[in-house]
Formats: sequence, structure tokens, C-alpha cells
Amino acid sequence: MSRKPNAFTLIELLVVIAIIAILAAILFPVFAQAREKARETSCTSNSRQVGLQVRMYVQDYDETMPIFYAYNSNPASGRPGHKGVEELILPYGKNRQIFRCPDDAGGPALGDATYGCPGLGSYHACYGSSYRFCHGSFSTVAGESSQNNEPYSSGEMVADASFALPSETRMMRDDMMAFFTDPRYGYSPDYFRQWHPRGGSTIFIDGHAKFTVSAGAFDQQVVCAAGGRSGDINPATGSMYYWGCD
Repeated sequence: MSRKPNAFTLIELLVVIAIIAILAAILFPVFAQAREKARETSCTSNSRQVGLQVRMYVQDYDETMPIFYAYNSNPASGRPGHKGVEELILPYGKNRQIFRCPDDAGGPALGDATYGCPGLGSYHACYGSSYRFCHGSFSTVAGESSQNNEPYSSGEMVADASFALPSETRMMRDDMMAFFTDPRYGYSPDYFRQWHPRGGSTIFIDGHAKFTVSAGAFDQQVVCAAGGRSGDINPATGSMYYWGCD
């Protein structure tokens, strides 16, 4: 009696391949979303730790906020003479990696020989932090505070008592927010590169952090110590408070 050989027919193989392809099409986006969600969580966790370090600094310095610095690349982060808020609060955590968001992909500004760091692929590597320390929430010292390697000519000390709404006041944020494709934020098209696809981490004066996912929520956050909200118009300047205090 002959025995029928065990083998797949061509049609059966094609059916199996089709099923695998369908499953892959369904599952791969799910895996990608899960990975991005993990990066969002890691980024928010890092930013929360940075916020707590700021709070520890404030307690040690008579409730006065650290000196403001931003985007200083000459010299770049980690090199002698670099000035950044992260350098002031580093002793409270002793870990430079928490200043890096996992989705920090740098941006067009890094290619600028004057204000950037050509060849470095992240804001963390160039400026020392993936997070923007908001100008209105930190102390500005004339001749010492600087942004884009340029010193400020005026200053203002900011203390805990300065904040009208500390739990609503933005202290730090991811430098790139997904909705910064809107030109009113000054990033698009010359300075924008998407990091997170949904939004970005935000840290408030009282130390709590959350992931902000819409321009509306971002604009409603307080950005000036006296209570000005990011998207509201400052009558004195005719522009959003964002431009003066973020």
C-alpha cells in the first residue's frame, strides 16, 4: 500500500504567506507604537528627575531659581567653560544622561557653525540638554546669562515667591514639540525636526511632569512667573507671552 507524501501544495504555501503578511501588517504598527510609548515614558521620567533637581537647587539657594542659559554651543556640552542650567543642577543628580530625551534627534540648528555643533546628532550632545529651560521661570543675570552664546544685557531674579500659579507654570519642556510645525512658535521650517510624533514632555514649577500632546494645552500653560499664559497676547508687546517667557 503506497503512502502519500506529507508536503504543502503551492496554494497552501501562498495562503500561509498571506496570513503571515497580514499579521505582520497588523502587529508591526502596534510594536512601533509600544516602543514610542516607552520612549515617551522614559523622556517624561527623565524630565521629572531634572525638575526635582531644580527644586533641590532652589531649596539650597534661598528659594531662588537657577541662572538661565540656553543653546550655548561655544564651547559645546561637556567641555570646559560650557554654560547651561544643567551644569548648575548636575551636582544634585550626577548623571548627564537624564538630560537626554530618547527621541532627541537634533535639528537643523546643529548644522550652524556659529550657534550649533556640526557633526553632533542631538541637542543633548551640543547644548547639554534635550529640554528647554524656560526663560521666564529662571533667573537672568546681566552679563552672565546667555543664549546662543550671546550674553543678556539685563537681568531679573526669580524666586519661588515670584510665581502666581506654580502648579500651572511651565519650567521646562522638550525642545521639539510635535505641533511646532505651526510657524507661530518660531521653529518651522528652519529649526524644526520631529522628535515624538504626539507632543513632548513638560515640567512645572512644583516639580510635576506630564506629556503635552496638543498646541491648545501648551498655549494654556502659564509661562511667565506673574501668570501670563503661553498663547495669550501680552498687551505690552503685542505678541504671545510665549515669545517673552518660554
